[in-house]
Amino acid sequence: MKTIIEPFRIKSVEPITISNRAAREYYLKAAHHNLFLIHSRDVIIDLLTDSGTGAMSSEQWAGIMRGDESYAGSISFQRFERVVQNIWGFEYIIPTHQGRAAERILFSVICKPGDIVPNNTHFDTTRANVEFQGAEALDIPIPESKVPDMYHPFKGNIDTDQLKKVIKKNGIKKIPLIMLTITNNARGGQPVSMENIRETSEIAKEFGIPLYLDACRFAENAWFIKQRENSYHDKSIKSIVSEMFSYADGCTMSAKKDGIANIGGVLCSNDKELAKKEKDLLILTEGFPTYGGLAGRDLEAIAIGLGEAMDEDYLQYRISSTQYLGEHLLKAGVPILQPPGGHAIYIDAKTMLPDIKPEEFPGQSLICALYKEAGIRATEVGSVMFGKKDKQTGKEIQADMELVRLAIPRRTYTQSHIDYVIEAILQVNERKENLRGLKMTYQAEYLRHFSAQFKPL
Repeated sequence: MKTIIEPFRIKSVEPITISNRAAREYYLKAAHHNLFLIHSRDVIIDLLTDSGTGAMSSEQWAGIMRGDESYAGSISFQRFERVVQNIWGFEYIIPTHQGRAAERILFSVICKPGDIVPNNTHFDTTRANVEFQGAEALDIPIPESKVPDMYHPFKGNIDTDQLKKVIKKNGIKKIPLIMLTITNNARGGQPVSMENIRETSEIAKEFGIPLYLDACRFAENAWFIKQRENSYHDKSIKSIVSEMFSYADGCTMSAKKDGIANIGGVLCSNDKELAKKEKDLLILTEGFPTYGGLAGRDLEAIAIGLGEAMDEDYLQYRISSTQYLGEHLLKAGVPILQPPGGHAIYIDAKTMLPDIKPEEFPGQSLICALYKEAGIRATEVGSVMFGKKDKQTGKEIQADMELVRLAIPRRTYTQSHIDYVIEAILQVNERKENLRGLKMTYQAEYLRHFSAQFKPL
């Protein structure tokens, strides 16, 4: 059959309140034109993030009922540990309450001021946790990733030639680890090829530097490898995942993505001494190593969700849904980052709104317009999220791309919801000449996009 259907039945529903435009204009102004500050009840379609917003399966809910809430030695942890070891192959499994907790523990233990952490592209919390340690979060994406309308099957790849130069220039003592984000969220949810992971691993081993994966969307990345890398067409997702992780020395993960859970994360390693230090810090700030800040029921839900995320029927539906949105926008002339990614579509706001300067935040202007038009909440991935003030000059440093991310929650919306999103974006596109830029009136030192405030110009 040509028609790809949702590989599940809906057993429970949550009502959506359909607000009117006047109400949305009021809510937006009250939230200082920052959609992170909008109440969820005032959102019709929420594409702010795919993190923790997916629908859990009947098996996951059954697992929640089985949760062992023992403080130490929880059976739920033993199940969780066994599943993670079986899928990824790491020896030491440390649960955390979410991905950024895993990042904080890892970088607190392994980084010092002046260090450099190369990555294909750090996402927001990863970058903030590296910089909080006084280290530099260095992005080394391939050049093709910087051209939104250029097609490349693995636009998430790290530039391995540039990586070698960075290591030789700075020396191995300044580089505590190399990281690969799979899929590459900040670069449009684009995948990393197995060839690139393997080559990065070889470079890391040559210089004796650990390689870590930011594994939030590991299953989606494996699906793209299966579809786009010739020698993997006939391999199972599980075998592709096993090979991906065999090249790494450890990983961090937010289980709110391809764990299809509402909360949780994990930090993995094969280094016994490093894992000991990480567990010591975990006990100090998160909880005992067999729960790591989570309830036993959450560990059960994650263990089940990790397996469900690798189901090929689910992955085909998941990626096809995202592609459906991207292809309809492209057909209507809306510029997007190509090709469509795994978890989200990224509108190229710089191209769509050429009259709004980067320092006037075209992506933020676009998400505000989309909310006013149809109650859709999206995320700016541009100079609000990744721009910053130069500490010496005080001038604003702009991001190299101005994007708007439409992140699709897992198993949450149907095709009619996506059709509604398409219609709304096309209506905004028809009146784009009327959009104005914004001035930032407040920002925090780290992760400013979560709490920044704006006013229209």
